Amino acid sequence: MQVITARRPEWIFPFTGLQPTQFRKLVRLVAERGGDAIADGRPGRQWALDLADRVLLVAAYWRTNLTMRQIGPLFGVSHSAAHRIIDILAPLLALAPVRKRPVEQIAIVDGTLIPTRDHRLAARSKNYRYSTNLQVAIDASTRLVIAVGDPQPGNRNDTIVYRTSGIEEKLNGRPVMADGGYRGNPEVIMPYR
Repeated sequence: MQVITARRPEWIFPFTGLQPTQFRKLVRLVAERGGDAIADGRPGRQWALDLADRVLLVAAYWRTNLTMRQIGPLFGVSHSAAHRIIDILAPLLALAPVRKRPVEQIAIVDGTLIPTRDHRLAARSKNYRYSTNLQVAIDASTRLVIAVGDPQPGNRNDTIVYRTSGIEEKLNGRPVMADGGYRGNPEVIMPYR
C-alpha cells in the first residue's frame, strides 16, 4: 500500500519543500534528461512507481534523510527498490555545474572534522576521535558549495589546513570570509563579532 504519492498535491510541500508547480517543473526536467526512459523499453520488470512518484521519493529522501528501510514502505516499495530509484534518478536531479563563477562573489570558508577509521590520513583531534579536517567554501549569496579542499589530519588547525589543502588556490582572486580560526591568512576577511 502506497502512503505518499505525487497525485496528492498536499504531500508534495511537506516532503520536498517545493510548491506543486515547482515540483511539476522538476518532473518535466527529469523526463527531459531521460528519467522516463531508464526502465521503460528494457526487458524485465518495469518500475512500480511512475516518474512523478520516483522524483518525489528522491526529493523526500534528500529532504528528510530517512533510511531506505523507512522511505521504501512510505512509497509502497521495498528498501532495495527505493535504493535503486535514488541511485538512478539522483544524478538527473543534480544542478548543472556553472562554468565559471564571477570572481567578485564572496566565499565563506570553514573547516569541519569528519570522523574516519582510515588512520593513514586521520589523527586524534579535539573530538577525541580519529578524524580529518575538511575545508569547505560556499558562495555567500547562493549558499552552494564552490570548492572543497583535500582532507588533512584532524589535529591541524583551520589556518594551516586552509593553506595546505589546496582550497586557497581554488579561491584565488575571490574575497574570502572566515571565522577567527583563520588568523594569519592576510587575504581572509574576518568579520567583527
